[in-house]
Amino acid sequence: MSNILIVFYSHSGNTRKIAECIQQKIQGDLFEVEPVSAYPTSYNTVVEQAKKEIQAGFRPEIKAMPEGFESYDTVFVGSPIWWHTLAPPMATLLAGTEWSGKTVIPFSTHGGGGAGRMEADVAKLCGGADCKPGLVVSGSGGGKLAQQVTEWVRTIGLDAEGSK
Repeated sequence: MSNILIVFYSHSGNTRKIAECIQQKIQGDLFEVEPVSAYPTSYNTVVEQAKKEIQAGFRPEIKAMPEGFESYDTVFVGSPIWWHTLAPPMATLLAGTEWSGKTVIPFSTHGGGGAGRMEADVAKLCGGADCKPGLVVSGSGGGKLAQQVTEWVRTIGLDAEGSK
């Protein structure tokens, strides 16, 4: 086990693709957050459900928490942007975790609405952590994703093997 965890929630597969690209660059461990009740696959239905959940501050139950979380120093946190913030399953994990002394690095995907307040909301949920600048990717990132991730991990002080 490395001391870097890449934890993510992915509804359509875009955030998973970014998480896997990050793992290829820094060699961290992957953990996918899964809600107990899956979200609908219909775009319009999930958009409406997400809107209601976010407005209500609802945090869905998730299937599991990462094992050995306390041993990780650096945690990449990935989520699609839903209604200008992170998806509720990721909020569940972040709110239920002790962050003191950890470095948190957000990454997100969006369908055209931009990053919104995701970084600020991650920082609030990860109280006590040192939060670094995030990566924001439109869709799945296209053909320049690997280059974009490589440049980003360098700007946050990690080399290709995840060393600080």
